[in-house]
Amino acid sequence: MKLSAVAMPILAVLVFIGLSSYYIVDEREKALKLWFGEVVGIDDNPGLYFKIPFLHEIVKYDDRILPLDSQPLEVTMKDNRRFEVDAFARWRIADVVKFRKAIGSGGVNSARGRLEIILNSELRAVLGHVNSNALLSSDRVGLMNLIRDAARIKAVDLGVEVIDVRIKRADLPQQNLEKTFERMRAEREREAADEIARGNEAAQRARARADRTVVETVSEAQKNSEIIRGEADAKRNAIFAEAFGRDPEFFAFRRSLIAYENSLSGSNSSMVMSPDSEFFNYLKSNSGQ
Repeated sequence: MKLSAVAMPILAVLVFIGLSSYYIVDEREKALKLWFGEVVGIDDNPGLYFKIPFLHEIVKYDDRILPLDSQPLEVTMKDNRRFEVDAFARWRIADVVKFRKAIGSGGVNSARGRLEIILNSELRAVLGHVNSNALLSSDRVGLMNLIRDAARIKAVDLGVEVIDVRIKRADLPQQNLEKTFERMRAEREREAADEIARGNEAAQRARARADRTVVETVSEAQKNSEIIRGEADAKRNAIFAEAFGRDPEFFAFRRSLIAYENSLSGSNSSMVMSPDSEFFNYLKSNSGQ
């Protein structure tokens, strides 16, 4: 019983030491073996590894490509226009020893903070030397590549490789949006006023041309009608003159009849005149009978 009571704790300690004497490195990881804080080994291949319990410290790092989403950054462009730029990066730990020495025990979270500082610095440096049109056009791809290359150089000291940098969004700051909208609204209203003025001017010209065309057309029509009427009157007078020349007596008789007709038209017409008036010459003459 006494041997069993002593053996059980010893066995438990031996089991604990045995379990603490090995560790497994996943294919998605890299591991550092530390001896009192100093790096004494690198395990970058997946498998089973052994260590001295309580003396070796094993630190594992993710070997995959990691994301970095930075906070929106306000950048002043070369043409003094301010933009709120939202960018992200993709990176991986390339040298775990250098990474450990540069970052310390903070790990990936501390590295993200350091990388964000580098990314923001390069964003300001690159975008500050170009006009805003470059950021809003297809030239943005070239700008992102410049930012990536510059950040990659600075990230080498951290043992980190910057894979890619992309700008997700580039907008005007919120405080500038209203002024920008007001400026755009004023510009559009000015353009609309110019278009309305040009339209009114064109309408006036069109109305003037139409009025002139009407006047010309009416004048031409009146001239033609007067010519036609004059020609008709001339023909009529010629016919009357020819008829009068052939039989003056008949012509005089016809004129008298027309005068009688015009004078006695209407149901209540009445005339008072002397019987021997010239008006009745044809009524009392032999030829009239």
